[in-house]
Amino acid sequence: MVEQKTAQPTARGVRARAREQVLAEILTLADAQLQAKGASELSLRAIARELGMVSSAIYRYFPSAEALLTALIIRSYNELAEAAQQHFDAAAGGDRLARFLAVCHGSRDWALANPHRYALIYGSPVPGYQAPQETVEPAGRVGWLMLTSVAGAEGVGLRLPPDGWPQERDLLAARLGEFFGGVLDADQISVGVAAWSHLFGLISFELFGHFVGSVTDNRVYFEAVMRNWAAQLGLE
Repeated sequence: MVEQKTAQPTARGVRARAREQVLAEILTLADAQLQAKGASELSLRAIARELGMVSSAIYRYFPSAEALLTALIIRSYNELAEAAQQHFDAAAGGDRLARFLAVCHGSRDWALANPHRYALIYGSPVPGYQAPQETVEPAGRVGWLMLTSVAGAEGVGLRLPPDGWPQERDLLAARLGEFFGGVLDADQISVGVAAWSHLFGLISFELFGHFVGSVTDNRVYFEAVMRNWAAQLGLE
C-alpha cells in the first residue's frame, strides 16, 4: 500500500496567508480609528505602532492613507450591498414590490447597525480625498438591486414632470442602458435613480438626526415613502 503524503504548504503560500492576516489586522484597526475619530484622522503610523511594526513597513500594505481609506470605502459599500442582497434573496418568493422593499430595508438596517461605516460612504466628503474609479462599481450595487426589482413591471404608476424631463431621462438611460437595456425603459431607469437617491437621503436624515421632532416612527415613515417610489415605478 502506497503511503500518501500530506501536501506541505509552500513558502509562497505561507507568506500570502501572513500578508492577508496583516491586511485584516490593519483594516480592523483602521475601522476602530474611523469609529473613534472619523475618516480625516486615519493614521498609518498609529496603526503601525499598534501592530508593533516600524512605520515604514506598513507602507508595503498600503502606500498611503488615501489607499487605506479607499479600501475601507470599498469594504463598506460591499457590506451594505451584501446586506441588501441577503434581504433581496430572502424575498425571492415574493412579488416585485416585496423585493424592492427588501432592498430598501436591508440597506437601512445595515446603516443603523454600522453608522460610522455608513457615514464614511454617505456622510461629509473627506477633505482632499478623491474617490478612485474602483469605488464606482461597489457604490452602484444597491441601485442595481433596486432597479432589478423593477424588471418586468409595466411602469403604469410613473408620474413624470412635463418640462425638461425628456432630455434628462434620455441622458440617464443612455448612461445606464447597457446595464438595464431591454429590461427597463428610459422612464423606469430615470425614476429608479431618483428612488435610489431618495433611499439614501431618507437613511441619512434618520441617521444624522434630521427627523428629530418631525417623524415619530422612522421605520413606518421610511416604508411609506419608499412604497410611494415603488408605485411610481409601477410596483403594485
